[in-house]
Amino acid sequence: MPDSVCKRSDFVLLFDVMDGNPNGDPDAGNLPRVDAETGEGIVTDVCLKRKIRNFVELATGGEPPNAIYVKEKAVLNRSHQDAYEALDRDPNKATGKAVTEVRRYMCDHYFDVRTFGAVMSTGVNAGQVRGPVQLTFGRSVGPIVSFDHSITRMAVTNERDLAKERTMGRKSTVPYGLYRAHGFISAAMARDTGFSDEDQNLLLRALAEMFEHDRSAARGMMSTRGLYLFEHESELGSAPAHALFDRVRVARRVEAPRSFSDFEVRVDEDDLPRGVTLRRVMG
Repeated sequence: MPDSVCKRSDFVLLFDVMDGNPNGDPDAGNLPRVDAETGEGIVTDVCLKRKIRNFVELATGGEPPNAIYVKEKAVLNRSHQDAYEALDRDPNKATGKAVTEVRRYMCDHYFDVRTFGAVMSTGVNAGQVRGPVQLTFGRSVGPIVSFDHSITRMAVTNERDLAKERTMGRKSTVPYGLYRAHGFISAAMARDTGFSDEDQNLLLRALAEMFEHDRSAARGMMSTRGLYLFEHESELGSAPAHALFDRVRVARRVEAPRSFSDFEVRVDEDDLPRGVTLRRVMG
């Protein structure tokens, strides 16, 4: 495996949605997630990680060392079992040494395990991994509105419904929203999982391109609009993440924005803290 990342990084991700539902809430009829007090839209970190996983699998073929552990219809304990068999270990005799070896195997073979971490101690015990890459929720810049649309279907599902002229349904969309999320890359945790510079480059590519391969009628038009990476010279870093994030300022130009041009993005690159450089991956 390549050498692990040896320097801390923090990043700001900007992405938008037009006439789509960026992340439906199953507890609210799949309506777009929203902060009930502020009206700001929300996209969970789990939603963003799903898109990253899907892109990595598509871009690399999903084979080791970039296999994906958490994917649709995956049986996680089966992956643990495969790891034990590959190492010629008995999962029924999972000693501390054996679990450590299997844990390392999982990190070496699965991109999302060595990137985001995983709890693999249920059932067939493969240990636990705390990932070097962590993401916050995405939160819209200002309140969003959610429109509820009636839709019709000319076909019917069952023969008993043939007499019906059409069936009705509902579809909820956000006319436009610009979302902002933050991310953190820990060099100390990268050393533990083997997360490398090559992995980091793949992660950044995924963040920049993941919406291009995640199209659906429900999500409308979604795009990455900005990706700003603050790179530190050391493993522990040279400045607090929040102070760096404050340098990326996003403001509305109009009361009811309907496009990215209705926002102003300013990035303060002057007098960065010593030991910190800014890399504009996108934007």
